[in-house]
Amino acid sequence: MGKPTGFMEIKRGAPGYAPVSDRIQHWREFLLPLDSQDCSKQGSRCMDCGTPYCHNGCPVMNIIPDWNDLVYKGRWKEALEVLHSTNNFPEFTGRVCPAPCEAACTLNLVDESVTIKHIEYSIVEKGWSEGWIRPLVPSRRSGKRVAVVGSGPAGLACAQQLARAGHAVTVYEKNARVGGLLRYGIPDFKLEKWVIDRRMAQLQAEGVEFRVNRGVGRDVPAGELLERFDAVVLAIGSERPRDLPVAGRDLAGVHFAMDFLSRQNRRVGDEPQSGPDLTARGKHVVVIGGGDTGSDCVGTSIRQGALKVTQIEIMPRPPEQEDKLATWPNWPHKLVTSTSHQEGCERRWSIGTRSLSGRDGRVQALNAIQVDGKMQPIAGTEFDIKADLVLLAMGFVHPVREGILADLGVKLDGRGNVEADTTTYQTSVGNVFACGDTRRGQSLVVWAIREGRQTARAVDAFLTGSSQLPR
Repeated sequence: MGKPTGFMEIKRGAPGYAPVSDRIQHWREFLLPLDSQDCSKQGSRCMDCGTPYCHNGCPVMNIIPDWNDLVYKGRWKEALEVLHSTNNFPEFTGRVCPAPCEAACTLNLVDESVTIKHIEYSIVEKGWSEGWIRPLVPSRRSGKRVAVVGSGPAGLACAQQLARAGHAVTVYEKNARVGGLLRYGIPDFKLEKWVIDRRMAQLQAEGVEFRVNRGVGRDVPAGELLERFDAVVLAIGSERPRDLPVAGRDLAGVHFAMDFLSRQNRRVGDEPQSGPDLTARGKHVVVIGGGDTGSDCVGTSIRQGALKVTQIEIMPRPPEQEDKLATWPNWPHKLVTSTSHQEGCERRWSIGTRSLSGRDGRVQALNAIQVDGKMQPIAGTEFDIKADLVLLAMGFVHPVREGILADLGVKLDGRGNVEADTTTYQTSVGNVFACGDTRRGQSLVVWAIREGRQTARAVDAFLTGSSQLPR
């Protein structure tokens, strides 16, 4: 724990953000971090809970009280070692994780949770700046070869753990650069891509080989991997978006959110693109879906110069404050306002889409209706929203089945995800494993890292008979 009376003496402190008027002019991160002294004060607020519910809230199982205490005492390098013992990429989670640990913090019973996420961010960034983060090259090699398909957080975590166990790991990525949705789905203003490149260099020094522009099932036959490698790990994500089956869906100007976001990320990354330009500049934008992807569409549209951005959600407006006794320490049902929302966006709840209408083949309006608590239309509440660009951000349903999954013939579960348990992570094909969104469906970056690590342990045990890797 931190200082025994710290939580009574020190108020919660959080990092700031650059002014809206400044940050919407560029694509860089705009966090204004706390300095080391203020972080130490915040670490001192960690209580002697007895049962640290933050552990329950953190899917990657971070040992949060320990590194809070170490930061309070100024022992930053030790804090980094504790942090890395459970999390390969705290610079990713410290930027984009929604921090369920803070929701579960005992101090959150009075809305004063420890600033866990920012302390995590500060520890790892201090580690990079001080040169403490270096490649961990194994002392021996196993002679076993593993292919990891997909370079998102699950694939990268699995690859790094397996390389450190002494296996020869090759990561196949269908895109031009490594990172999966970290690179192509999350806007640069939330996660600049040099952050990924910095960590990728460490993995390469540890022996991980990356093969980009190599889609398995597209450029590389899936059977070739089974022949060349002792084990194959599927970490291809859950990329089949949920569609909107209404009249007018085929009008020009209606796009899936990830097509919109990935194009902008490629634009920022100076990657060549084909097809017509997709931008919100000078347009009335309607974003359908109230989650993180929808929020990212809002911030991106504003930076591109949209005339107006409206975000609609079919669910009712959440309460401003959750019922603590009913939800704590679990994730609360409450209104979440992101930094993108603060930049200028109209948000509307309990809205269903009846159809999309337009002229000359292009969308001009979203035809909407109010719905009740059971998401049933309320007669007489029809209205239109002007829309030159409609972005579908309603989540993802399952992994893309065409390509590697079809070629391998792995069994799918009832939701269309690859079937595998959380002990062996083996699929119905003996030496093929699955983790992250591929196995569990669309989820958080922390779940992806956890499953990547656990799959690495399972693969290591499969190849050698036992494993010293942590779960």
